[in-house]
Amino acid sequence: MREFAERGADLELVGIQKRFPGFTAIDHLDLTIPAGSFFALLGPSGCGKTTTLRLVAGLEEPTQGRILIGGKDVTDTKSHERPVNTVFQSYALFPHMTIIENVAFGLKRRRIGDALPKAHEALRLVELDHLAQRKPQQLSGGQQQRVALARAIVNRPALLLLDEPLGALDLKLRRQMQLELKGIQEEVGLTFLHVTHDQEEAMTMADTVAVMNKGAIEQMGAPAQLYELPRTTFVANFLGQSNLFSGEVVDTTGEAISIDAAGSRIIVPTSRAQRHHGIVTVGVRPEKVTLHRDEPEHAARRNLIGPGRIVDVSFSGVSTQYIVEIPGLGSILVFAQNVGIGPIASVGDEAWVSWDVEHGFGLEDDAAAPERFSADDSTTAIAAQHREALVSELEDR
Repeated sequence: MREFAERGADLELVGIQKRFPGFTAIDHLDLTIPAGSFFALLGPSGCGKTTTLRLVAGLEEPTQGRILIGGKDVTDTKSHERPVNTVFQSYALFPHMTIIENVAFGLKRRRIGDALPKAHEALRLVELDHLAQRKPQQLSGGQQQRVALARAIVNRPALLLLDEPLGALDLKLRRQMQLELKGIQEEVGLTFLHVTHDQEEAMTMADTVAVMNKGAIEQMGAPAQLYELPRTTFVANFLGQSNLFSGEVVDTTGEAISIDAAGSRIIVPTSRAQRHHGIVTVGVRPEKVTLHRDEPEHAARRNLIGPGRIVDVSFSGVSTQYIVEIPGLGSILVFAQNVGIGPIASVGDEAWVSWDVEHGFGLEDDAAAPERFSADDSTTAIAAQHREALVSELEDR
């Protein structure tokens, strides 16, 4: 029987490999998540993130490797014996129970004393104790998600797994819950592993983000670090949008490299470039780029390309998105903050674009390898499996 955790425990995956008939879902994954941290595993469908969660939860067995929680090897430990709870996108609440009964269920199942006071405490943490006597169907989707969270943390697991937990909520409520989840994690001090495909969600809540691609971690670090300095084409394009240019390095100094991209000279700081010789790919984020209606004077620490032609203008409220088609370089994306009234340029206008050299980055890779496996299992199916196990235990009592 697992014990209560006073605080979060670290999670360590050592040499994890998971093979299914016909494909490899995870290929030699090494990962350490410090105790008490909010860690996000981010990636598209099919990258292996849900499989990783299932391995940590004990719903799958690794083909190779070890799983350690708080330094204890749990690779061969059954799911219900691990100090882990999961919050799914599908809330899996018992409809015939009240909210307080749903939250207290796990405590009573384990014969923990003061189950109801502890359940009320968990509901107060998610600000729902005043609805304790209602049934799940009487709550909104956001309230049901909070109940699912309270039910998960009331057991004080050393590790809480969040699998696309906010995917069923509308945009405004999802953003509100992102901030609340982060606040709850900081208050209870448990280790949170958040699995998601939503970049904004991961970057809003997590201390550390690991971007996963084709069964391996492509890059890991603080959200701002990954966004400002992506190392690969996949990370540059998956975390937001990027303007990428490929060309041969024509000059290298201790401070910067210069590439020739279809006749345009683009400079990137050496410290922000992964490769310094040969054909390299460099990039800049659209919000760092400035749009010019007239050709500006050349500045030493600023890249300037053009002229081109504006082919699309999209107003989004806080900013206007411009697509500038430049011969030889293709489409350049520019996000201009709306500080005036209306767009500063129109479709068909001639334009130049520029950005500070310090805002550029150079990538280490190129062409992506072909896909090796199909999409992750549905999180709804995992939640159904979790609920069936709970119902079975309830019927046995």
